[in-house]
Amino acid sequence: MALHKLLVDDFYDASYSLLAIHCRLEDYRLAYLLNKHLKLNLKRQPQDLDYRYFAATYSIYEWNDEEHFATWHMVSNVCKKEEDSLQSSGSLFSTNEKVLKTYHLLPELKNVDYLIKISNDDRYFDEKEMLEKIQAIPQIITTYTIDVDQLKSKENLIF
Repeated sequence: MALHKLLVDDFYDASYSLLAIHCRLEDYRLAYLLNKHLKLNLKRQPQDLDYRYFAATYSIYEWNDEEHFATWHMVSNVCKKEEDSLQSSGSLFSTNEKVLKTYHLLPELKNVDYLIKISNDDRYFDEKEMLEKIQAIPQIITTYTIDVDQLKSKENLIF
């Protein structure tokens, strides 16, 4: 009797586009500017994305575009969290020093501040036009498309 092995990765097809944004804005300000310039309606989700057992949380905004049957997600790629230092100072008195740790949703993209994921089954989406509109926003440093197939941690993009 022959043994058949079914691999899940063989059937995974990314039916979404992923855009990277470099900017120093807060998440709510960026969502406002994207809504204003792109005619979107991104809204903050009640629950942030939790990864690594509450070690890092990432803000997420969502909008369902019913006209084009697309779902837009804007998610922060950076989480900065203040934690207690675990190093020994070698003195008699304990010191409570705080350390600022940085976590990334996609560790291979450490320079990216925000990600925009556009889920669209029929691919009615002009990436070049969208990139030009986002780049026209004065507060944004740069934006570009990310090849999803090259990502090692693309499972973090399943919301």
